[in-house]
Amino acid sequence: MDVSSVLTKENENNKDTNKNFQEIDINTIIESASRVIAPLWPISTFAARNPWMGLEKQSFDEVADWLKDTRDVDIYPSASMIRSAKSKGEIDEAFVKMGLQRWLDTHPFNIPRDVAERFCQAALKLDRLPSSLLSSHKLEKSVEEFSGLNLDSIKNSSIQPMSSFVKKQDGEKLIKILDNHVIKWCKVYLDEFQAGWTMPHREEGFYRAWRRLIQHDPALSKHQRQNLKDWPHEAPLALKEALSFMEIPTSEIQNYLEGHLLSLPGWAGMMLWRSQQTSHEQDLLTDYLAVRISLEWALIKPYLPLSNQRTESEVSLTTLLASWIHWGGLTLEDWLQMSATEQHEYLSFAYSFDDKLRRKIWLEGWEQTHTDQLSQKLIFKQRETKRKHSTLAQLAFCIDVRSEPFRRQLEKEGPFETIGIAGFFGLPIATSELGSKHSHASLPIILNPQHKIREYVDEEELDKYQQRKQAVNSLSNTFKTMKQNVLASLLLPELSGPWLSLQMVARSFVPRKANRFIRNLRESWIRKPNTKLSLDHEDNKEANLPVGFSEEEKLSYAHQALKLMGLTEKKFAPLVVICGHSSQSINNPYASSLECGACGGAAGGFNARALANLCNLPEVRRGLSAKGIEIPEDTIFVAAEHKTTIDELHWIYVPTLSEAAQEAFDRIEAIMPTVSRNANAERLAQLPGFQSKLKNPKAEAQRFADDWSEIRPEWGLARNASFIIGQRELTLDCDLEGRAFLHNYDWKQDESGDLLANIIAGPGTVSQWINLQYYASTVAPHYYGSGNKATQTVTAGLGVMQGNASDLLTGLPWQSVMQSDSEVYHSPVRLLIVIQAPSEYVERLLNNDSVFREKVENGWVRLSSIDPEGHWKNW
Repeated sequence: MDVSSVLTKENENNKDTNKNFQEIDINTIIESASRVIAPLWPISTFAARNPWMGLEKQSFDEVADWLKDTRDVDIYPSASMIRSAKSKGEIDEAFVKMGLQRWLDTHPFNIPRDVAERFCQAALKLDRLPSSLLSSHKLEKSVEEFSGLNLDSIKNSSIQPMSSFVKKQDGEKLIKILDNHVIKWCKVYLDEFQAGWTMPHREEGFYRAWRRLIQHDPALSKHQRQNLKDWPHEAPLALKEALSFMEIPTSEIQNYLEGHLLSLPGWAGMMLWRSQQTSHEQDLLTDYLAVRISLEWALIKPYLPLSNQRTESEVSLTTLLASWIHWGGLTLEDWLQMSATEQHEYLSFAYSFDDKLRRKIWLEGWEQTHTDQLSQKLIFKQRETKRKHSTLAQLAFCIDVRSEPFRRQLEKEGPFETIGIAGFFGLPIATSELGSKHSHASLPIILNPQHKIREYVDEEELDKYQQRKQAVNSLSNTFKTMKQNVLASLLLPELSGPWLSLQMVARSFVPRKANRFIRNLRESWIRKPNTKLSLDHEDNKEANLPVGFSEEEKLSYAHQALKLMGLTEKKFAPLVVICGHSSQSINNPYASSLECGACGGAAGGFNARALANLCNLPEVRRGLSAKGIEIPEDTIFVAAEHKTTIDELHWIYVPTLSEAAQEAFDRIEAIMPTVSRNANAERLAQLPGFQSKLKNPKAEAQRFADDWSEIRPEWGLARNASFIIGQRELTLDCDLEGRAFLHNYDWKQDESGDLLANIIAGPGTVSQWINLQYYASTVAPHYYGSGNKATQTVTAGLGVMQGNASDLLTGLPWQSVMQSDSEVYHSPVRLLIVIQAPSEYVERLLNNDSVFREKVENGWVRLSSIDPEGHWKNW
C-alpha cells in the first residue's frame, strides 16, 4: 500500500488528521526510535560500545534479519571467514552437523528427511551457485511456467527515507546529497577544538543555529532556501511540519525516524551521547532529526508526491530452483514431474534454508567449538598446584584479556599469585592531575564518578611546575593559533619548517631514539615533582563532586576491593601490587582504544595508586580488622602500571617497604626482564610479519610503540572470546591465548550472591560490550567498523571519517581486527561467560537479573558454569 492510499484511508477515519498529527508526542517517539543506534563517545575517550544495546529485547537472530532487510547489513560471519576458521581448527564440523539436526527437528517440512539432509549438507559447504546454471535458459523457462508459490508469504519490506527513492538526472541519489549536508552541519556544530572559528549562534542549540544560518548556505538553491525561510523556530514543530508535508503516516513515524538515524548512525550516535551529558543539550537528538528531515523536505519537494516509500525484496525463484539442482541433485526432468504442491514444498524449504541460516549454523558451531575447547582446558587437564611454597607477592591485574599472558609469564618465574579484578578497582572517581583544572572520569562509562581525587604538592613546588608546563603549552598554543590565522599561517612554514623537518626525519628513521630524546627533553624540562593524592574528604566541592573520601568511605571502598579480589580470608603476602594498565603509541587516533576498553580511554594507574594508598592507611587497616580482615603489619601495598604495548611493569607508588616486602619487590624487579621478554615474544608472534623467532622482542615492541607510522602497535583486545569468573586455581597454568577476561570469584564467600551479581552487572556488561564491538567491526566493517587507518581523516576533534564527508565512523579500524586485507584476525564469536559456582547460584542470578537473563535467552551472550565437582553446564 503506498503513502497516498494510507493517507486517504486515515482521512476517511479522521477528518482532523493534521490536528492529530500536530498533537503527537514527538519526543517520546524519538526516544523509542533511538533504540536502533548506540551512543558514540569522542575518540579521545574511546569506550567500547555495543552497537545493538537498545535492541537486546529482541533476539540476535531477529536483529540480524531486520538489519539485512532494512540496511542490507549482514552481521553473520562471511563464508570466507568461516572457511578460514575451519582451516585453522576453530570449527569442529561435528557441532555444525548437530546444529543442522536440531534445525531439522524443530522446523516442519513435507519432503523426505534424507532428501532434506542431503540438500542441507551440500548447501552448508557455502559454495556459490554456478553462474552458468543461474543463467540457464531451460531453468528460466521452468521458473516462468511455475505459479505455485505465494510470493506474498516470503516478501520482505521496510520503510526507508523518501530521499533514498529519488535520483537526480546524473544518477546521484538524493539521500547521498542529504547526508553530505547533514555531515557538514554536524561537523561545524560538534567541533571541539580543530576549527579556528566556531559556528555562529552555537550557544542557542543545533537546530536554532542551523535555522539562522541555512538562509545563507550556498550549497542550497535559492528556491530551496526560500522553502525554509519561514520554518518553525522550535525543533519539534519543524520536525512535525516536515513529516506532515511529506505525508508520513502517523503509524509509520517511528520507523521513518529509525531509517534516518540508521542512515548516519555515527553522527546520530554522537548527538545521542551529547544529549545524555548535560541538560543544556538534552534535546540534541530532536534537533538533529529536525535539521535532517527539514533538509530532506527542502530537497525532495519538487519530486513529490512519491508513489511508494517502501522497499520490497522478493526471493528469486530461479535461485531457489538452481539451489535444488546444484545441492539437492534434482534434475529439471524431476522438477517437471512434480505436482504443484511438491514444487511449492521444495522451493519453500530452500527459501527457509537460506544463506543467513547456513552461516548462523556455522557461527553456532564455531562458538560451540570454542566452548568445548575451553572446557577441555579448564576441566579435563590434570594440573598440579604449583603453590607449594608461601606466596611472595600478590599482584592484582585488570580483567583485560591482555593481562592473561603477562600474568601467566609472571607466575612461571616465582611464587607469585595473580588476581583479576575490574581495572578501576571499585573506586568511582574522577581524577585530576597535578596543576590541571580539569578532571576526567576514571571508571567504566556505565557508572558515574562519586568523588574527585587530585594530585597535589606544596604551593611553592606547584608554582614552579606550572611555570615550566605553561612554557611548553604556550609554544604549542602559539603554533596552533598561527596555523588558524590567515596572515600568520603564511609565515609558519618558514619559521617551523627546519625543526619539523628534522623531527619528521628522526621519527621516521630512528623512531625509538627520537621519541626517547623528545620524551626525556620534555620530562627534564617539566620535572614533575613527587605528588600526593587528596584522599581525605574536603568540604568544598568541585564540579559537583566531593574531593576525597570520608573515613567510612575509605574503609568501605578498601573492604569492597579486597572482597572482589578474594583477599578477605586468604593469607596476605608481604607485598600486594595493585596493577592498572595503559598503552603506548605515537600518532594514533585510536590510542585511547588501546587503554581501557571500559573506562573511556583512561589508564588504570591513578586508581591503583589510590587503592594502594587506602590499604596502607592505619585507620583503614583497623577498620578492616574489625570486619575480620587482618592485614599483617609487614604487608605493604604498592601500585604499578602494566604497559600493554611493551609488556612492562612500571612502578608508580612504592612507599617504605618492610624487609619481607622489599625482598618480594627485589625479586619481581629481577625477573621482570624475563617476564617482559617472554610476554613480548608471545604477543609479537601474533602480529603480521613476525612468524619467525625474534632475537630481541623487547626492542621490537618498543619500536612499535615509538614508530609514528605504525598502524598496528598492538592487537588490543582482538580475539576476546570468554569471561571467566572463578578462582585463579581454575585457570592456573592454562594458556588461554590472551582471549579471556579473568575475574577472581570465590562462591564460598558469596552466600548472598551479591558479589556475583555485581560482577555480572559491571565487568560482565563491559566485557560483553567490548566483545560485540569487536564482533561488529569484523563482520560488518563497512557499517560498524571504521575502515583503513591509512585513509582516515580525524574530524572536529571527535572521531574519524573516510575522506572529508562520511559518517562519523563508530567502530574499530581494519588493523584492529584483520590480519591482512583478506584474512581476519579477530574471531567473531559472542562472549562466553563461565561462572565457577554451584548451579543454584547461577539459577538465582538469572532469576534476579532480568536484564542478564534476557541477554542469555536472546543470544547476546553465552553462559556456562562449572560446579564444585568440576561438572560443566551450558545454560
